[in-house]
Amino acid sequence: MSIAVLIVAAGQGSRVGGEVPKQYRALLGKPVLRHSLESFSAHPDVAMVLPVIADGTRDLYDHAAAGLDLLPPVTGGATRQASVLKGLCALADHKPDHVLIHDGARPCVSEKLISRVAEAAGTGRGAFPALAVTDTLKTSAGDDGPPREGLTRAQTPQGFPFAAILAAHETAQHNGDKFTDDVSVARAAGMEVTPVPGDEANIKITREEDFAMAARNLNGTMETHTGLGYDVHRFEPGTHVLLGGIEIPHDQQLAGHSDADVALHALTDALLGALGDGDIGTHFPPSDPKWKSASSGLFLGHAAHLARAKGGSIMRLDVTIICEAPKITPHRDAMITRIAEIAGLSPARVSVKATTTERLGFTGRGEGIAAQAVATIELPRGAP
Repeated sequence: MSIAVLIVAAGQGSRVGGEVPKQYRALLGKPVLRHSLESFSAHPDVAMVLPVIADGTRDLYDHAAAGLDLLPPVTGGATRQASVLKGLCALADHKPDHVLIHDGARPCVSEKLISRVAEAAGTGRGAFPALAVTDTLKTSAGDDGPPREGLTRAQTPQGFPFAAILAAHETAQHNGDKFTDDVSVARAAGMEVTPVPGDEANIKITREEDFAMAARNLNGTMETHTGLGYDVHRFEPGTHVLLGGIEIPHDQQLAGHSDADVALHALTDALLGALGDGDIGTHFPPSDPKWKSASSGLFLGHAAHLARAKGGSIMRLDVTIICEAPKITPHRDAMITRIAEIAGLSPARVSVKATTTERLGFTGRGEGIAAQAVATIELPRGAP
């Protein structure tokens, strides 16, 4: 029996945020997608693996798949359903007996789960991993939802006889039918599909906090790490200051080798401190002319990337700006949005506060601005 695997990785992962789609973000030192690619490539019953990727992501994919024995990737369509059909059509020339269809954003799939689905699909029916719904269901308005008895949460991989699921997808496309998964496509075509026991660890990464959960599932216990950052810049003549990545009109500007964004500098040092990886001067020495007038967003983005490359998840960034002027409150929301964007976080995980020193000290005399920051991240136990 020849089993092919179709790994669907053509989404953009916009709900998670970050500079790259979620399937290419680092998880325990390697891209999320690579975990799935490795799991299926290593399975003894799998004959071939075909990834479906988004247009414009070939470089990211090549990095994620380097060294693995895979079929050439196929560019997906506008929807997951369209991407699956493109992948199935590309597999047709290889004439597999069965196919397993898996979401590339589920990196924790186990060999046992793959085997359960493959064995069930080998009976000539479709199969999918299912978990019982144990919580009481409510509508978004708080009203009672359907009874949970008999309801399940469907996971992937979902397995099918190849010819039957290809024909089912072609029929769905011809009829203009829209479905959320391949089980629905199969059942609409009259195919029998049965559940097999799913795996709670086989999560789909959808939110930022899912990265930490996936790392736990793959690597065991996570540890919480906290770092502190502090920075000061003096004023010099100018027309604006940069704070939290936002340009604020002012009768002076902050002096520094880079753009002197004291808030982003403090946040960068806080993250590096939580990682135990030096400080901002270690990574971006002021003696290096290439960082002259550089955007401090580069520094914070680099620190966030280092955290994720170690399998970490940034849980909270908190910065306090200390100055008499300019006023921070009117710009706080814009700062939060910008910091979250740079660090690849939800704005709900970022806090910006401001205070004065009651006219005491250098900030009280209006000679400069200070900032202190705290970063909290979760890292796998024993992460380098």
